[in-house]
Amino acid sequence: MSSTTHSAAPYYFVPKPSRYPALAAFGLLFVVFGAVQWINGVDWGEYAVAFGVVWWLGVLFQWFSQAVSESEGGQYGHKVDLSYRWSMSWFIFSEVMFFGAFFTALWWARAHSVPALGDLDNALLWPDFKAVWPSLAAGATASPAGIVEPFITMTPFWLPTINTALLLSSGVTLTIAHHALRANHRGRAVGFMWLTVLLGFAFLSVQGYEYFHAYSELNLKLTSGVYGTTFFMLTGFHGFHVFVGMLMLLFITLRLQKGHFTPDRHFGFEGAAWYWHFVDVVWLGLYTLVYWL
Repeated sequence: MSSTTHSAAPYYFVPKPSRYPALAAFGLLFVVFGAVQWINGVDWGEYAVAFGVVWWLGVLFQWFSQAVSESEGGQYGHKVDLSYRWSMSWFIFSEVMFFGAFFTALWWARAHSVPALGDLDNALLWPDFKAVWPSLAAGATASPAGIVEPFITMTPFWLPTINTALLLSSGVTLTIAHHALRANHRGRAVGFMWLTVLLGFAFLSVQGYEYFHAYSELNLKLTSGVYGTTFFMLTGFHGFHVFVGMLMLLFITLRLQKGHFTPDRHFGFEGAAWYWHFVDVVWLGLYTLVYWL
């Protein structure tokens, strides 16, 4: 929220009709459509994804700038603050359901689908099939037809463990920054916020190297059977959420440097912190279920 005095703020702020939701959806359409084409080997798919991401980020920048201007103009009162809190809470709940679906898919594949393919009903079709997780080699595991190239699974050492340390450290630095803001130590808050953003960037860099290592040295790809698809879908979507959270924290840090927020009114900061801590918790579950088990 704004650092401006809110005594003159309206009981409830009703914004004018906005073009930003439609423009953001247009950019995301190119991202999704381009990603589908890219995965299927269409040359222009990657350019469609790049265009969609640039368009989407540009729309978000304008959208956030307008919201900040309205907040700094004293148009947001107590009711808007409550609205933001409920909205962020429901958004994070929807994200919990999103990741819950992927974790459920991982559990279902391991506990039901693969064992079912190795039971007596399928023994005549695939006599050499072994219902083990993860599938490691074509013909002997989850690829009896030999359509999945042999690959090596990803272990928790050392890249995923390093990323766990980075992400947990970023949660600590973010909490320190929050307490500094509440104590009106703006310089300390800004410093620890920049450290949090850098830790998030380091996480994404390590994950990028991990993907390069998986493709080039382990032959672990999105097409590596059910193990490959669940691994990249879970870690990839989590990485995207880290990227979005890092952008949130970056904007909050820049606003802090401009003098926005007060010790008593700073839900913009708190909302981004909620999201980042949610990302931390999801990673702990992912680190345990995907890399260790």
